[in-house]
This record gives sequence, structure tokens and C-alpha cells, in this order.
Amino acid sequence: MKYYSTNKSVPKVSFEEAIVKGLPEDNGLFMPEKIVSLPQSFIDGLKGSSLQEIGYEVASRFIDNEIPEANLRTIVNDTLAFDIPAVRVEDNVYSLELFHGPTLAFKDVGARFLARCLSYFSAKKARKATILVATSGDTGSAVAHGFLGLENINVVILYPKGKVSDIQEKQLTTLGQNITALEVDGTFDDCQALVKKSFLDKPIKDKFHLTSANSINMARLIPQSFYYFWAYAQVKDGNRPVYISVPSGNYGNLTAGLLAQKMGLPIDRFIASANANDIVPAYLTSGVFDPKASVQTISNAMDVGNPSNFARMMDLFGGDVNEFRNYISGYSYSDEETRACMQAVFAKQGYMLDPHGAVGYLGLKEYMKDKDGVGVFFETAHPAKFGDVVEETIHTKIDIPARLQEYVDKTKVSIEINNSYEELLAVFGEVLV
Repeated sequence: MKYYSTNKSVPKVSFEEAIVKGLPEDNGLFMPEKIVSLPQSFIDGLKGSSLQEIGYEVASRFIDNEIPEANLRTIVNDTLAFDIPAVRVEDNVYSLELFHGPTLAFKDVGARFLARCLSYFSAKKARKATILVATSGDTGSAVAHGFLGLENINVVILYPKGKVSDIQEKQLTTLGQNITALEVDGTFDDCQALVKKSFLDKPIKDKFHLTSANSINMARLIPQSFYYFWAYAQVKDGNRPVYISVPSGNYGNLTAGLLAQKMGLPIDRFIASANANDIVPAYLTSGVFDPKASVQTISNAMDVGNPSNFARMMDLFGGDVNEFRNYISGYSYSDEETRACMQAVFAKQGYMLDPHGAVGYLGLKEYMKDKDGVGVFFETAHPAKFGDVVEETIHTKIDIPARLQEYVDKTKVSIEINNSYEELLAVFGEVLV
């Protein structure tokens, strides 16, 4: 399998080159040259398949033989070493709980897969690589834990100062070892811009062997497509249509769903559920993509004003807004609407939503209000990761899982920088040796 740039001005590369490079030299994003359809027998047999078997079958179509079958099965099995249950919230509405991994967030799936793929390839290269990643919340902790202690790999994480939850910050600033956290005086978009500039600076990229673990890396998207198949297997009910609502920020998760659909998964509609950062829902209405400075909300992992993966969606749909509309509906919600949803669902159903899952629930319910079908919204992080917001909203104390509790009393260690490229380079010179 070869991978091309969405800007289509550089040569195609292998899967290994695509994930090691992270970003093509022409500032596009890598995409597979073809999306291989899975056999109908596989789709029909999803209910009888394990999550790990589904993961292997999907991953093998994107990787071909670059990773031998036995190694790829090990990578997939290690990646998916926790449950991803679809929990019934009410009639015809399910929450796909993506928070049962090590850092209690959906990004554990992508980060663990990427870490294991890079570890496999780096073992053959015998050189030190640097994972450079921007985070608006959960990506940083998932990447940090996915790569923690791996030989020949440094991890540098950029996050916006004062714009992630306390527990998210503790998860990525208290690990030490090969993990360095940079607290950027700016927004997530500033962090993302610094990462992209680093990848386009060829001398710097080559000197430090930079690669990315953001959703701009294809090895993050591929494993995220696994759980769309798994969700469908758990909720499919006869011939009733299935709708999936995705709380959306950088749109890597939704893009993974589109890949699954193009492989043959019969999802009838995707819902792009956004907070005040409504760039894609606005595009679906107006036909004009108008990125803006991100707005801070209580669903902070979605606070993205210029979503990187929009380029991949444009590529999949040939830049045609009507093609977007054929597959995706988009809605956006204020913090007030999000809090009201959290309160109502907890009061009526006894189900505790985090702010991101609440946005996903709202989008799903809005789309389904006049339709017969089965809906799934993604609960992308454990409510305890946003404990202050959740507790003050539903007036109920959250039991903090042991995996989060261990961070509470740890001391944060980060390097504060402004949002200038010069300061980032100065840090590289100090910590990447």
C-alpha cells in the first residue's frame, strides 16, 4: 500500500515512511492510494467476531505486508487490550464507551497502535526518533503513556496553558523519563502550528528525526476505524439504519469512520457534533470553509478552530460540499446546552456524561428526532477527567478511578514557552540529545 499527500505534489510513500514522516513535505496529509473493500462475509459476520480479529482484518488492508502477520496481530492485540462496550442509555441510543484504556480516553487506541508500529520499525533502524505532538487535552496523555519508556524515542508534547483540565495536565506532565511537556502561552491552534512548522523545517526534522502522533498521522486514524466496526457489531438490529455521532474537534475520529464506511461498513449517517468551534457544521450549511481562532469551552478537547483533518475529508469527497452532505450532518452546541444535556441525561437515565459525550449525544438526538433507527454517540473520555465541570453540573460526586487518582498528588513538571518557533527550537536544543 502506498500513501499520497492530499496536496499531491510529492511522491507516494510506504506505510512505514508515512507514519515516520507524519506530514508530507508539501504540507498535505497522507492518504492511502486505495481503500480496500472488506468482503461482505466479513461485514455479515461482525457480530461473531472479536474486537481484536476485526482490528487485524482492517489494519492489514492498510499495511499490506510491511508488518508480518504475526507481528501485526501482536500489535493489534496489545492495542486493544481493554473493552470498548456499547452501553444502552435509552431506547435506540447507545454510548460507545471509549474510555476504558490506560488514560481513560479514546485516544489510547490510536496512540497505542502508533507506538507499537513505530517501535517495530525503529527496532530495524537503531536510531533515536522524536515524537512531536500538540494536544488540546487527551492526545497528550494518551501519547505519553503509549510511548513511555520506549527505547530510542523521545516525546515532546505541546499543550495550551490553562486550557486543559487539571487531571489531563497531570497525566502528561508527571511521567518524566522520555516525556517532555511544553506549556505554551497560546491556544491549541498555536501548538498545532508550531508542530506543523517543525515538520516543514527539513533541517530540524532530519536532525531530530521528528514524527507526529497527532491525528495528522495515519497510524492514529487506522486503529480508530476499528471501533466503528465494533460499535456496529454491538448495536445492529435487523435492517434498521445505524447512525453514529462523533464529538469533533480536529476531525481525525470522524475521518476514521469515513474510512470504515468506504471499506464497506454500512453506517447510514455520521453526525459531526461540535461545540462553539463550529467550523465544519458551518461549512455543511454554507459550503464555505472558514477557519477561525478557537474558542475555549468546557469540552476543551474539541476547541479547534482550524481542523487539520478537514483536508482528508475534502480529499475523500473530491472537495464537493454536496458529497459531504450526503454522508454527514453537523450540529453545534453552547456550553449552556451541554450542561443542560448532562443534567437531563443523568436525572432521567442515570447515565453520567462528560462534556464531550454530551455534545455527541445532543447531535445524535437532534438528527434522530424524526427517524427510526439505532444511534451511537461516542463517549470519548471518562467523566472524572473533567470532574470539576461534571460535578458542578450534575451536583454529584464522581468516584475517581484508581488510574486517575494516582496522578492527583504528583507534581507537575513542564517547560513554559510562548508561541514562537524560536522558543520551541531553543527547547529542542536543551532537551533532545
